[in-house]
Amino acid sequence: MAIKPVKVALIGSGAISYTYLNTMVNTFGILDVVGCSDIIPERSKARAEQFGIRQMTNEEILNDPEIQIVVNTTYPLSHFEVTEAALKAGKHVQSEKMMAGEYLEAKKLYDLSKEKGLYLGMAPDTFLGGGLQTCRKLLDAGMIGQPVNAQAVLTRNYQPAGEGDSLPFVMQYGGSVMFDMGSYYMHALLALLGPVKRVNGFAKKSSEQKAFSNPRSPRYKEKFDLPQPNILQGALEFENGVLGNLTVLSESIGETTRLEIWGTEGCIICPDPNTYGGPVYLMRNNVMERYEVPLTHGYVNKNKVFYEPGTAPEVMWQDSIRGIGVADMAYALRNNRAPRCSAEMGLHAMEIVHGIMESCKEDGKVYTMQTPFTQPAPLPSGYVNGTAAEACLDN
Repeated sequence: MAIKPVKVALIGSGAISYTYLNTMVNTFGILDVVGCSDIIPERSKARAEQFGIRQMTNEEILNDPEIQIVVNTTYPLSHFEVTEAALKAGKHVQSEKMMAGEYLEAKKLYDLSKEKGLYLGMAPDTFLGGGLQTCRKLLDAGMIGQPVNAQAVLTRNYQPAGEGDSLPFVMQYGGSVMFDMGSYYMHALLALLGPVKRVNGFAKKSSEQKAFSNPRSPRYKEKFDLPQPNILQGALEFENGVLGNLTVLSESIGETTRLEIWGTEGCIICPDPNTYGGPVYLMRNNVMERYEVPLTHGYVNKNKVFYEPGTAPEVMWQDSIRGIGVADMAYALRNNRAPRCSAEMGLHAMEIVHGIMESCKEDGKVYTMQTPFTQPAPLPSGYVNGTAAEACLDN
């Protein structure tokens, strides 16, 4: 007997909604996408027509008793408000990164979800892709011996263009590089190595102000305050004994993505945590040659995700499969198990940043993590895309 689909609706029909809806509507039979909404009705109307679903208001979504999961893809500054309203309406929530603008707000949402007995899932869900799941399988199989060290490095160059009516969210409270892209690296580390025990580190602003950089913008050279640090260096001690470094900054040239797990017998060079596929490389037994490991799991990007100037925003996301976490939550509901993209994981990731910031305030004091977190179960290996790949979530 086929499993009854779970009814889902999406709030926030901006650019990132394309990949969520594309995945949820066209990939997973467990999901019955009812509709979408947006603060700008024209956007939700366009998405609804694009995917053959209903254009709805937030109130219609929250008041529909058949809708069980709300997917929150709103602007980051609205994550707390929208998620809180959905939880109070009795809905399970899967939220795009991050949970809220800061740790204490996220803790309020976590506590509310527990009080209501509801799931609160967090993106990014890229660790469920074939690349990082292959890395997890190599780790669990002992292919590098005992893991001892992790290195995670992300450098980006965020230059505010000044187009539109507001700053890009990456320059605003709750949307700095630590939350915007750092979350991918933190979730990948937690999925591969489990909970963190203690953290400390340093964080700073490159300057107190930034200026708009687009000469064609009416706001060109206009300055604004930088609300949060955009350079972070953290030291992580995992509960399993692994020591790690987390470096995230948005003041660099181009982009560097690096995630490596070192062990007593080798090293795994992981793919970019912002993607679902490979490549995955393995080095073993004092031989520094890299061997590309065939992926043991499905769910990969068909092609490299890219943005082509002058094209519609969805081109940026068309080959991505964000939304696996929603399907996993739906199967978790049907099978009465914990979702892999859990509130515990999202809150633990936010507390890592919070702990590093607290360490800065207290002259380098080591911060002991407080949030409970259990490493999510790996996905079964050996499947391919399609119904076989969906069945791997049904456990």
